[in-house]
Amino acid sequence: MATVQLTDVVKIYPGNVKAVDGFNLSIADAEFIVFVGPSGCGKSTTLRMIAGLEEITEGTIHIGDRVVNDVPPKDRDIAMVFQNYALYPHMTVYKNMAFGLKLRKVPKAEIEKKVHSAASILGIEDLLERKPKALSGGQRQRVAVGRAIVRDPACFLFDEPLSNLDAKLRVEMRAELKRLHHQLQTTTVYVTHDQEEAMTLGDRVVVMKDGLIQQCQTPLDIYRQPANRFVAGFVGTPPTNFFEGTLIQEDSALWFDEGSARVRLPARSAEMVAGKVGCPLVMGVRPESISDDPTGRFASQDNVIRFTINVTEPLGDKMDLYLITPNHDHVVARVDAHRGLETGAQLDFYLDMERVHFFEPGETGVNLTRETESVASA
Repeated sequence: MATVQLTDVVKIYPGNVKAVDGFNLSIADAEFIVFVGPSGCGKSTTLRMIAGLEEITEGTIHIGDRVVNDVPPKDRDIAMVFQNYALYPHMTVYKNMAFGLKLRKVPKAEIEKKVHSAASILGIEDLLERKPKALSGGQRQRVAVGRAIVRDPACFLFDEPLSNLDAKLRVEMRAELKRLHHQLQTTTVYVTHDQEEAMTLGDRVVVMKDGLIQQCQTPLDIYRQPANRFVAGFVGTPPTNFFEGTLIQEDSALWFDEGSARVRLPARSAEMVAGKVGCPLVMGVRPESISDDPTGRFASQDNVIRFTINVTEPLGDKMDLYLITPNHDHVVARVDAHRGLETGAQLDFYLDMERVHFFEPGETGVNLTRETESVASA
């Protein structure tokens, strides 16, 4: 096991294409950290630089107490699990798992012990004599993970390992990977474009965009206290709703005016944005912070917006409502499916203003109402 440290890491491809820009991150021993972001954000490139499969343009990478910038991948004491599993089709499961150890000239008896131990951990002992073509996607994934486990590396690197599995199997494998990490306690760096995967697996989550770290914190902190508008919109399903408007003052209260309605800011938020009166702002509201219940705990005439229901999506005990106003044609509310709500109906909806955030304008506008006391440094 080992720490991983990336200091001022930059990757520039020919044509001056900057894939990763000034990446700084300290990964603790035995930590499970997840890189997440849209396609092209630099997450896989960063992982491949840790692995040694990509040369870095600038900066330093430490694994343990070694600088590994010029160390070949095979000597970095890492094990990588790829999206396509990269199994040898002509070899049995046993031989696939043993292959790396055999190349390192590990004694046969030790190879057998390690392979059977890993197969037992993963529940694939009865598959050792099969070839990959005779395995399901989930079984192949277990073999790929087993091949990494037998090496007993200082660090596991996972590059979107579940993206080829169906939805049900992905959920099962997520739980399996989490159990394995708790059991093995090996430092793990995991790349995914699936923010739900990131939130359920990571001790910390690194949200990336355009080669830059947007935020690095625990999943819960990222969800509750997004650093900027991009993070708020990327993390969460359904995503955060954004309302553009202006901050106005009336008597001693601050209000956000979005054109067709206005809502009053609670004392905490008002204090944080007091210097923005008269300025354009963006209000971010999670779908679960919009309620249709007039008797609910945060129902008030100070935080009500009238919407027209455009589409309803029943989800068992919950329902997603797609709402429109004269100024917005795509607002999502997740409400209890406690009564019939029909398309075309006009209703008052109430915002939980204690959980609303206000951002500077722009795609990565800073969260002005973010509580930073518990923010963990990258």
